[in-house]
Amino acid sequence: MTFQTNPQLDIAFNYVRYTNKNIFLTGKAGTGKTTFLHQLKKDSHKRMIIVAPTGVAAINAGGVTIHSFFQLPFGPYLPDANQAPQRRFNGDKLKLIRSLDLLVIDEISMVRADLLDGIDDVLRRYKDRTKPFGGVQLLMIGDLHQLPPIVKDEEWLMLQPYYTTAYFFGSRALQQTHPVAIELKHIYRQADDIFINLLNKVRDNKIDTAVLEQLNSRHIPNFEPTEAEPYITLTSHNATAQLINGEKLNSISVPLHSFTAEIDGDFPPFSYPTEQVLDFKVGAQVMFVKNDNSFDKLFYNGKIGQVTRIGKEIIVVQCPGDAKEISVARAEWQNLKYTLNNTTKEVEEDVIGTFTQFPLKLAWAITIHKSQGLTFERAIIDANAAFAHGQVYVALSRCKTFEGIVLRSPIAMSSIRTDNVVRGYSADIDKNAPTEADLLASKIVFQKNLIEDLFDFKTLKYLFKQANQTLLGNDHTIQKAAIDIFKAAYIQAENDVFAVADKFIPQMQFYLMQEGLPEENAALQERLQKAGVYFEDKLKKGLFAALTPMRIETDNKAIGKAAKEAVDAVQKEIFIKNACFVTVQIGFNTNQYLRTKADAEIDFAATQVSEVAPKALPQTNTPNPELYARLHKWRARMAANKETETYFILTTASLYELVEKLPTTLNELGSIKGIGAAKIKQFGVDIADIIQEYCEDFGIDKSQLKFADPKIAKPKAPKSDTKQSSFDLFKAGKTIAEIAAARGLTAGTIETHLTHYVGTGELSINELMDEEKLTEIQAFFIDNNTTVMNDAMAHFGGKYTYADFRLVLKYIGNKEE
Repeated sequence: MTFQTNPQLDIAFNYVRYTNKNIFLTGKAGTGKTTFLHQLKKDSHKRMIIVAPTGVAAINAGGVTIHSFFQLPFGPYLPDANQAPQRRFNGDKLKLIRSLDLLVIDEISMVRADLLDGIDDVLRRYKDRTKPFGGVQLLMIGDLHQLPPIVKDEEWLMLQPYYTTAYFFGSRALQQTHPVAIELKHIYRQADDIFINLLNKVRDNKIDTAVLEQLNSRHIPNFEPTEAEPYITLTSHNATAQLINGEKLNSISVPLHSFTAEIDGDFPPFSYPTEQVLDFKVGAQVMFVKNDNSFDKLFYNGKIGQVTRIGKEIIVVQCPGDAKEISVARAEWQNLKYTLNNTTKEVEEDVIGTFTQFPLKLAWAITIHKSQGLTFERAIIDANAAFAHGQVYVALSRCKTFEGIVLRSPIAMSSIRTDNVVRGYSADIDKNAPTEADLLASKIVFQKNLIEDLFDFKTLKYLFKQANQTLLGNDHTIQKAAIDIFKAAYIQAENDVFAVADKFIPQMQFYLMQEGLPEENAALQERLQKAGVYFEDKLKKGLFAALTPMRIETDNKAIGKAAKEAVDAVQKEIFIKNACFVTVQIGFNTNQYLRTKADAEIDFAATQVSEVAPKALPQTNTPNPELYARLHKWRARMAANKETETYFILTTASLYELVEKLPTTLNELGSIKGIGAAKIKQFGVDIADIIQEYCEDFGIDKSQLKFADPKIAKPKAPKSDTKQSSFDLFKAGKTIAEIAAARGLTAGTIETHLTHYVGTGELSINELMDEEKLTEIQAFFIDNNTTVMNDAMAHFGGKYTYADFRLVLKYIGNKEE
C-alpha cells in the first residue's frame, strides 16, 4: 500500500509494516487520520485490533473499548500498586493477546497516561513481561489539540506522584520505547489557505488581537438561519444542545413520530451511535450519523438536512444543494468482539450485538465533543463557555469554510486555551519528523534485534532453573523418575544448546555489524540456515522429545500444579524457539519470522494432551510399567467407590515403590513406605494379588528373587502361551486340577489364567462357577458399592475364597466395559 499524494501517510504505513517502533500518528483536523486507519485495516499483514477510549469512538473506528478488551478498572491506575485486571481472561482471550502484533488506539488524545500503563501491565502479564507493552507494537492515532483526557482533581492528586502530565505521552511504559511521531500536514477538509492559517494559529495558541478580531468578525448578533441554508449549533454543554433541539422540535405544529431502535445481543448504551428513541417531525433539522456505504454515497456522517416525509420504514430528507431527496432506511451498527481463528491464526471480528435505527439525529444543536470527526458546511458556534483545552479549535475546524461559521457570541481570549505541555510536545514532533533514512535505520535495528533474540536463550535458562528448583524442592513428594528425566534434559540443554549458542553469537555479531538490511545479507542468510538445522535437531529431537514422556504425579495438588506449570513453561519456550529456527532454514524474512513466532505461541497448546488419571502411565524409565498401570487403575476404582482422593488409598510414592520391589505377601507389603497395618488389613490381599498375577503373566519367578532388589525383578517378555495354554486345555475338556498337574503349576495359577478370559468375555463365568454362588457374591459387591475383596471375605466369613471374589469382579468389570 502506498500513498502517492501524501508522503507522511506512506512513511507511517512503512513504519507499521517493517518495524516494531511505537508510532504516534497525528495531524490537524481533516488530514486523513481516519482514512489511514480504515486503509490499514484492509491492507496490514499484522495481527491487529483497534481500541478506543469511548464506546462511540470504538464503534466509529470499527473496534472495541479499551476498558472492555483489557478488563481494566475505571479508576486511576497506580503503576507501583501491581493492580491486576478485574477478572481473569479466558483461554480464547489469552490466545488472542499472545498472538497480537499491533495494537491500534484511536482518539489517543483522550487516553490518560495511567490507562496506557494499565494496558502495558496486561500485555506484559500475558505476553512478554520483559518488554514494554509485552512487545506489541502500538499505533496511536489522534490530535492532542482536540479533546484532552478527563482527569478529576481528586484523581490527579493520586496520579501526580507518578506522572508529570495526564496526557498519554506521560505514560512510563511509553517513554521506555521512544516512539516515533508522524504529523500529517495536508488538510483535506478545508481548501481556503487563509482559513487554514487561522485554524493553525488557534490550534498552536498563537492568538493576538488581530487574529481574535478576525475570528469575531463572524459574530452575527441575533442570527437566524433559513431553511434554504440550515446551520447546526455547536455548544460546549450537552444540556444546552438538548434544550435547543427540544425547543425547535416543539415549535413545529405537526404530528410527532417516534422510532425505537432494535437492539440485538450485546450493545451497551454508552456505545449507542444515536438515540435509542428518535422523535422526529416533518420539518425537523437532522444530521446523518453514518456514512452511506452504498454505491451512490448519498450521505456522510455529519451531513445536515430537513425531514420532508415520514413513513413507517422510510424517512425522506432533503439536503441543501442536492437535487434529489434522500430516502433513508434503518441502518445497522455492529458491536464487535475480537477472536483468534485457531486454524488460520488470523484475528477475526465477531459480531456480538447490533443496533438498528435510522442513521439520523436532531441537529439544530450538538455538543462540540460529539462533533469531533465530523464536517459541516455551516455551523453556529457557542464556544465562549468552552471548558476544556482545544474545544474552540475542534468547533472551528468542523467547518469547511470561514464563511460557514457564525459565532453566537464573541470569543474571549480566555476561551481559546491550548495546554502548554501539549504545545511543547507538538513542537518536538515537528522538529523530529522521521525521514526515509530514519525509517531504514529502524528497519535495520528491528531485524538485528530479531536475530539477536533468536540466539538469546536467557529465558529458557531461567525457566529451566526455576523448574529444577521446583522439582528438587519437592523431591519428597514428586517421583524420582520424573526428576531424573528433567535433570538429564537440563544437562543436555547446557551442553548442546546454551554452550553452542554462546559460540554462535560472536559470529552473528560479525554479520550484523555489516551495512544494509540483514535480510539482504547472503552470507548471514547462509549462516542462519545452518544454525537452524543444528538447533532444530537439538531442540525438537533432543530436548522436547526428552521431556515429552515426563509425567508429574504427586499427592499434593498444589505442588503438582506448580511443577507441571514450570515444566510446561520450559517446553513451551523450547517449542517456540524451535519454530523460529525451522523458519530461518528457508531464509530469514522479518514478516514470516514474526508470524511463525506468534503462531507457535498458539500451536503449543495443541501439543498438550489433557491427562485422565485412570489412564495415566508412568515414566518411561519406571520398572514394570504394566504393573504400574494395573495398580493405578485399581487405586482409581477404590477411590471412586469410597468417594475419596486416590492418595488416601495409596500414595504415589508407595505406588512407585510397589512396582520396584514387587511384594507378593502381606509381610513384604509391610516394608513398603506408606502401607501400614490398617492399610494391609483393608487392601493388602488385593494389592498382593495384583502383583502376583503380574509376576505370573510376565514369567517373573519370585522364588528366585531377593525381595527389595528391583534390579533383579526385571520382567521378561510375556509368555505368549502361558494363559492361552491353560485356556486351550480347559476348552478341550480338562479340569483345573488336570491342567495344573499337566503344566506343573498350582491350581490357583490356573484359576488366575482362566479368570483373565472371563474378564475379556472369551469365557463364560458359568463354566467356572455355579449360578447361586455368582448371584450371591455379585449382589454383595453391587449392593455395597465396593470392590474390596477383604470386605467380601469378612462378610461371608470364609464361605468363599479370594479366587471366587476375583472371578466375580472380573465378570462385573467386563459387563461394565
